[in-house]
Amino acid sequence: MLYIEPLNMKSMTGYGHGECAEKGFKITAEISSVNRKQSDITASLSRELEPLESQVRDEINRCIARGRLNVRIMLHAAEVGTAQSKIRANVALAKVYLRDIRRLAKELEIPPAINLDQLIRVPGIIQMDDAEVDAESYWPATQKALRQALAGLISMREREGANLAKDLQARIKIVRKSVARIKKQTPLVVKHFSLRLRERLKSAGLHVSMAEDPRLLQEVALFADRADISEEVARLESHFQQFEDCLKSKEAVGRTLDFLAQEMFREVNTLGSKANDSRISREVVILKAELEKFREQAQNVE
Repeated sequence: MLYIEPLNMKSMTGYGHGECAEKGFKITAEISSVNRKQSDITASLSRELEPLESQVRDEINRCIARGRLNVRIMLHAAEVGTAQSKIRANVALAKVYLRDIRRLAKELEIPPAINLDQLIRVPGIIQMDDAEVDAESYWPATQKALRQALAGLISMREREGANLAKDLQARIKIVRKSVARIKKQTPLVVKHFSLRLRERLKSAGLHVSMAEDPRLLQEVALFADRADISEEVARLESHFQQFEDCLKSKEAVGRTLDFLAQEMFREVNTLGSKANDSRISREVVILKAELEKFREQAQNVE
């Protein structure tokens, strides 16, 4: 079989880091990914960068087809969150609290024992006013850091994907050889059934030839029809070609490989139930074992 260099297949696990320094601030980006059937992005951004989350997700979705991704993008700047912040008291809210407390104390006939220190501890009385930050001004640096992290992530996924591709090829090679042995054995199945039928009749004291009794010939013909696995073998060989096409594809093929594994397993199950032959049954055991390993590995492919 011609070996195809697996350049495009990617794993779903990896890690990438990127950063971009500008005047007065720096953006760092980290991305890690693990297996998942669909695309699932969990993003954690600095408060100043939160308005950019949708753009971050769009950037990732253009590069990654599936997997569970954890993204962390941080803004590092000495002046952010300190010099731009101002403290102010919510006087109107404080008056409402104080009025209600005095009213409650009067109704309960107890002195209103409250001082300024207690009042400013009430949530909302003291507030921080942050100067408005234009998040879009951070996007060029954020995008650069994010793209660096994505490049590292994809590079790692490609390296692991190449190893996955080699392993999948090895599994399919074993499966192909097993199917070839089944094809070689198939023409002998009906012949062996005919011989066993004659031996059973002979042991029962019945010396009847097929030429003398057309019912025997009909029985063999019915068995041959029930044991015909040519369609299952043809579909398996078609799936093998689809696998080769996946190796050459530049698109994400994980879902396709998962589907092929299911379909091949279904054909092998049908083949095993139809072929009434011990040698084919042994090959079916080999096929199921290899296809199960193939399916497990395919679930790691993007």
